[in-house]
Amino acid sequence: MTVLLDIYHELSHAFGPQHWWPGDTTLDVAVGAILTQNTNWWNVEKAIKNLKKRDALSVKVIHTMPVEELAELIRPAGYFNIKTQRLKSFMNFLMKDYRGSIKRMKTGGVHQLREQLLSVNGIGPETADSILLYALEKPMFVIAAYTKRVLSRHRLLDDSRTYNEFQDLFHSTLENEVHLFNEYHALFVQVGKTYCRKTKPLCDICPLRTFKNSKTN
Repeated sequence: MTVLLDIYHELSHAFGPQHWWPGDTTLDVAVGAILTQNTNWWNVEKAIKNLKKRDALSVKVIHTMPVEELAELIRPAGYFNIKTQRLKSFMNFLMKDYRGSIKRMKTGGVHQLREQLLSVNGIGPETADSILLYALEKPMFVIAAYTKRVLSRHRLLDDSRTYNEFQDLFHSTLENEVHLFNEYHALFVQVGKTYCRKTKPLCDICPLRTFKNSKTN
């Protein structure tokens, strides 16, 4: 579908390279993907800084750290008790299946890895796909709420469709390439935060305003 490429090029021209996902290591990215659920990235950064200050951003340390101590370190990310259990579940999975090495996961096939991640308590499709794409560099398109909002407002796919239906749209029509999926997802987040807001969207100055006029009217 050339329409998806048109949108990509419009957003890329407007915002430039996104260099997303921020993180110094593969584990940083995976932990960030879990912590960013239901909060903004600024709060996640504070939590990750707390972990780094305590030299606690490692699989083995988080795996063995007392729950109360871990919860206090990631408190800035919000829902810290729930996210503590999710981090613990993820580290338990890494220790059990990959001897504590997230890098060892990279050798696995994308669909097998996705099934494994989705079996971990607290990891849903968006988080699993974020880990696959950004941490493990697998070609799996991440569907954010921003993505669904932009596409539905441009009448490409109704917002009521499932996560998998939105994802299939990208997988079936675009080159399954890590860099493309990486940039495109980040660009959807950028345009969603800046212009395509949930309430009071700034359609008149959105980079996709001409696209909307020429493609959907």
